[in-house]
Amino acid sequence: MHRRHLARLSAIAALALAAGWAQAQPKEIRIAHVYGKTGPLEAYGKQTQVGLMMGLQYATGGTMQVNGRKLVVIEKDDQGKPDLGKSLLAAAYADDKADLAIGTTGSGVALAMLPVAEEYKKILLVEPAVADSITGDKWNKYVFRTGRNSSQDAISNAVALDQPGTQIVTLAQDWAFGRDGVAAFRDAVKKAKIVHEEYLPPATTDFTAGIQRIVDQLRDKPGRKVVWVVWAGATTPFNALADADLHKRYGIEVASGGNILPAMTAYKRFPGMEGATYYYFGLPKNPVNEALVAQHYKEYKSPPDFFTAGGFTAAMAVVTALKKTGGETGTNKLITAMEGMSFDTPKGTMTFRKEDHQAMQSMYHFRIKADPAFAWGVPELVREIKPEEMAVPIRNTR
Repeated sequence: MHRRHLARLSAIAALALAAGWAQAQPKEIRIAHVYGKTGPLEAYGKQTQVGLMMGLQYATGGTMQVNGRKLVVIEKDDQGKPDLGKSLLAAAYADDKADLAIGTTGSGVALAMLPVAEEYKKILLVEPAVADSITGDKWNKYVFRTGRNSSQDAISNAVALDQPGTQIVTLAQDWAFGRDGVAAFRDAVKKAKIVHEEYLPPATTDFTAGIQRIVDQLRDKPGRKVVWVVWAGATTPFNALADADLHKRYGIEVASGGNILPAMTAYKRFPGMEGATYYYFGLPKNPVNEALVAQHYKEYKSPPDFFTAGGFTAAMAVVTALKKTGGETGTNKLITAMEGMSFDTPKGTMTFRKEDHQAMQSMYHFRIKADPAFAWGVPELVREIKPEEMAVPIRNTR
């Protein structure tokens, strides 16, 4: 009996030790990534996911841990649908016990997700949705954004176009991204004149009527004439604009910001076109971008694209914040760590502005070169536009 009693006590002690060891093990840090894995912005979403995973590997030195706690990424596909994105984020916080979330691809979906972050009192790091209202009148204190906003796009693009005597028509999609982009551009333009705003449905494939309205507005105007395009998605208007031969027939130039490389194949038809972009792999010169470019070439035999850099940047922000908190994921601790926080990215240093949690960042004034070595129009650097050069408005009302 005595031996059996001792054996039983030993077994109990072993179980207790095992239970205590399990409890002492570091808890996972659970990160939900809600994005348009399928849907109209599928190409953007997939790039963001690739960049996010590469960035987490880089920022943690390949360990996928912070302070001994394993990083676990939970993927959710919102399909570009606002209601679905909203419910998926709620499920991530409530059911998956996500400590924080990153997302999403479309501005309309992101706007639907903002109140969910506030309801659950959990961080939502917005990447790459652009609409100003995300960190503007729809913002709440749980929302941070590493992606650029419409004002940063607009102010940097105005650098190339805002000259006296210039007549501009804007061409944009009729949704949050397009409307906010044009509104911010209108605010940024001080010397040129915007004579018409042309909005088309987001899924437009036939641009004939819209282009004719643009021509009607500009053809008889004096001075420099420009159509400025802000467009997202697989089917862009650039080939249609090139086919219309606007410059030769009417003296109308085409201008735009950056885009993903497949969309920029049409840019090759506009040599000399100027604009400003968030990212192109050949523009920033810093160790983080060098690491991203090298790793992407190694894994995919191609350069990282526009939204790959964005996902990488989001990862850098998250890991920097977690290192500041010692791996703690309490929301208030994260907010304290992230407000005013500077962090390294493929674009150089970014800083979260305290007032609205928007990442202040450089943009790149470019001029397109038609280089036979590349399938796309190559953005050559005119100059880097530093964060301090852009008076990005604070638009939140809280």
